[in-house]
Amino acid sequence: EIMSSGGAEDDIPQAERKTVTDFCYLLDKSKQLFNGLRDLPQYGQKQWQSYFGRTFDVYTKLWKFQQQHRQILDNRYGLKRWQIGEIASKIGQLYYHYYLRTSETSYLNEAFSFYSAIRQRSYYSQVNKEDRPELVVKKLRYYARFIVVCLLLNKMDVVKDLVKELSDEIEDYTHRFNTEDQVEWNLVLQEVAAFIEADPVMVLNDDNTIVITSNRLSETGAPLLEQGMIVGQLALADALIIGNCNNQVKFSELTIDMFRMLQALEREPMNLASQMNKPGMQESTEKPARRENPHKYLLYKPTFSQLYTFLAASFKELPANSVLLIYLSATGVFPSGRSDSEGPYDFGGVLTNSNRDIINGDAIHKRNQSYKEMHCLHPGDLYPFTRKPLFIIVDSSNSVAYKNFTNLFGQPLVCLLSPTAYPKALQDQSQRGSLFTLFLNNPLMAFLFVSGLSSMRRGLWDKCQDYLRKINRDIAQLLTHSRSIDQSFLQFFGDEFLRLLLTRFIFCSATMRMHKIFRETRNYPESYPQLPRDETVENPHLQKHILELASILDVRNVFLENTLDDY
Repeated sequence: EIMSSGGAEDDIPQAERKTVTDFCYLLDKSKQLFNGLRDLPQYGQKQWQSYFGRTFDVYTKLWKFQQQHRQILDNRYGLKRWQIGEIASKIGQLYYHYYLRTSETSYLNEAFSFYSAIRQRSYYSQVNKEDRPELVVKKLRYYARFIVVCLLLNKMDVVKDLVKELSDEIEDYTHRFNTEDQVEWNLVLQEVAAFIEADPVMVLNDDNTIVITSNRLSETGAPLLEQGMIVGQLALADALIIGNCNNQVKFSELTIDMFRMLQALEREPMNLASQMNKPGMQESTEKPARRENPHKYLLYKPTFSQLYTFLAASFKELPANSVLLIYLSATGVFPSGRSDSEGPYDFGGVLTNSNRDIINGDAIHKRNQSYKEMHCLHPGDLYPFTRKPLFIIVDSSNSVAYKNFTNLFGQPLVCLLSPTAYPKALQDQSQRGSLFTLFLNNPLMAFLFVSGLSSMRRGLWDKCQDYLRKINRDIAQLLTHSRSIDQSFLQFFGDEFLRLLLTRFIFCSATMRMHKIFRETRNYPESYPQLPRDETVENPHLQKHILELASILDVRNVFLENTLDDY
């Protein structure tokens, strides 16, 4: 495909011929390295880095090379715009995978800028003129990848434009090529549309445009530690975010619960330029560099063996004085039949993968009562990992299975457990994500939702957010001053991500306990070890604050007042 045919080849100056050969070499090398990324193990934080670095270097060279020699490559190689688009798209994918492997949100901004450039410069616009369906599919895939990055950066306005464009592209594609994959592409559109609509409450500007709220950790996010608060020095270093809820909105390999949780474990992204201080250049008077985000693995419907492999890798690489967080958003598996014993495998657990019921090629007959579900994660499965500090969040209809935990190794261990059922009036919302996880990710939105509100003016939203920060500060005081609280909670309280999750958990629990329609015990979150109720989730001081917040929103009638008789 190089050079024009016939005798013309001899007329090409040596230098230009070398340019084309060099370009072809770089292009082949880049493809080879890129395809090799698939073979790298998904777990383990060190093995992949040098390979990624090499791939990145080749792509950077390739990108600069085609910019410098565009004219020659146009004339002598016939370089098409969609080929430049492909290179840019691969660089965008590299940055996105860097983000997935490092949890450093700044790489998302870099992926975004490459994907944006493709759209602004219309690199793919000529694809539709070629009679090659596989090229159009490249373009459609580019759109789907761009949408994922925009969702993660909360650029919802861009997402809406991209969805419109993608919809037109799919229509054109299915119209021109009578293809098999039409249904799949339409499903992609439906999924992303449902994903955008998942938030139960809209925050509106004065001109009725929707305010995009970010739920990553900001500077003012977590309540600060004050004088006299004695807390542990542990830091959250790694997290496994596991999703398997059958009917829940998802896009790509992220359920809405996973999406919300991963944002609760990240800081607001900064631009790489402002962050890349050269080592040693920092003045001693400057603020110390901010801590990195905890590393995380996103596991959508993992089999038991996949899950255990990732858990073991995280456990092995966990640095000293660090915490491993496991978040499970999954369908409950209940014990079948009565068991005489009450061990860590007798209370059921959560189902991490529902597709495979075949062991050694034999389909299993569910009627066999002695058989236990293979991909159910039982509390006992996590026991070996309690040799290091472990922070577990279970959002499931059988979360209470994890109340029967035993701390065998004396290391800090906390399980935050969702309600196992919600009042009937709220149940129809489950496919838009779990209410419990929403409280951990965006407590004000969750509070508005249980109060029956579906939209809110920005001014009032900001006022309530300020008030909620005050409530969080008070919860931090209650926790750290409690006489009878289990030490594990305090050991984790030194880390700002875990501190925020704990304060939000207590706010969630206190809200539900005061709410008029949450009347059964299964409607309330639980924890292992148990929290002293009178000092935390049923503390009169905190209840008074929740009523104040309800008054600001004019929804006080939704909550019980008689819990305040002590006042």
